[in-house]
Amino acid sequence: MEQLSDEVGYLVYNETLIDHFMHPRNAGEIENPDAMATVGDPTCGDFIRVYLKVEAGKISVFKFLTQGCPGAISTSSIATEMAIGKTLDEALKLTDNDVIEAAGGIPSRKAHCSLLAIRGLHQAILNYHTSSHPSPQEGRGEGEEERK
Repeated sequence: MEQLSDEVGYLVYNETLIDHFMHPRNAGEIENPDAMATVGDPTCGDFIRVYLKVEAGKISVFKFLTQGCPGAISTSSIATEMAIGKTLDEALKLTDNDVIEAAGGIPSRKAHCSLLAIRGLHQAILNYHTSSHPSPQEGRGEGEEERK
């Protein structure tokens, strides 16, 4: 849903995107993260580094650092809010379209920006799984049930 302000063709961001750009949620680094990933978009030069803390199989902290346009910053902020509290499997199911929908739309020429946070999140989760972190089911004694 691209809106143009006038014949010059300036991109217009909605209030949600402007709010997340001006006041990004969860921006920053995590010391000693459980998982981390860096991904970029070679077409525009934007990149993001994501940091995750995982507790009991759920994302407890999701922070990001990005070098990018307002679309990249705002959609990264939105993605962090969407993923925190989700299990790793639930977070892997989040899509670029989920972020665009939560943002209330994004100018079509900036849709590629919404890819960064989700791709970074997915890569960080894959990195987490390939590291030495046990699954939530591992480490329970015999007869113990999973707590939700």
